[in-house]
Amino acid sequence: MTEKTIPLLPCRTIQPVVDFYTALGFETTYLQKSPYPYAVVERGPVQLQFFGMKQYDPTESYSGCYLLTDDVDALHETFRAGLRTAYGRTPSRGLPRIGPLKDMSYGMRQFLMTDPGGNTIRVGQRISDDSGHRPAPEETYARALHLADLFADSKQDLPGAARIIDHALAKEDERLPAVQHLRLLVLRGDIAGRLGDEPLAGRLLERAAALRLDAEERESARDALARLAELRDRGMSGG
Repeated sequence: MTEKTIPLLPCRTIQPVVDFYTALGFETTYLQKSPYPYAVVERGPVQLQFFGMKQYDPTESYSGCYLLTDDVDALHETFRAGLRTAYGRTPSRGLPRIGPLKDMSYGMRQFLMTDPGGNTIRVGQRISDDSGHRPAPEETYARALHLADLFADSKQDLPGAARIIDHALAKEDERLPAVQHLRLLVLRGDIAGRLGDEPLAGRLLERAAALRLDAEERESARDALARLAELRDRGMSGG
């Protein structure tokens, strides 16, 4: 026997959701308007189904699913390119949005995207055989990064992640390694922008851009540097 799981996800209206997945390269294989809105989108072996609910609030949604791939970097760029074409920009705040690539403590390299219905699709590739959460590091700044990433992405608690980073950055009695400093500033700047505090976001990102890193450190921080460049470009363009 062969089994397959198909997520059934809610939304307020069907068409914006269908348009979003069309931009990602999905094909709409079924679309129903009555007696209730329903749609099916497919991309290769991946199938998602959606149903409309008039009283549904996408901003309060907790629904979603996990999509596994063997090349998350390529899929991230493909999805970003499709969204840029469809929306004229890469949406990274509000609904819909797509987030940055990150290596997570539970052995996955992943990104999150949230559709117009508020459904969060986690797209990831396994990079470790250990799927359990690694224990939080003992060192102050490594621990802050570990916990802030979990709060921001897995728990989606942006204020909680901000408090963790602010507490770490306020310490003056320990030497802060450049790569960790960069990652903390970029993540905190990203969070500030997503929470609507653009002036704070700008200051944090400028501090991050001013850090000096050698070639080895830049390679280690490549994801954070890519996110920094994206956030600064968006800030300068007013997007």
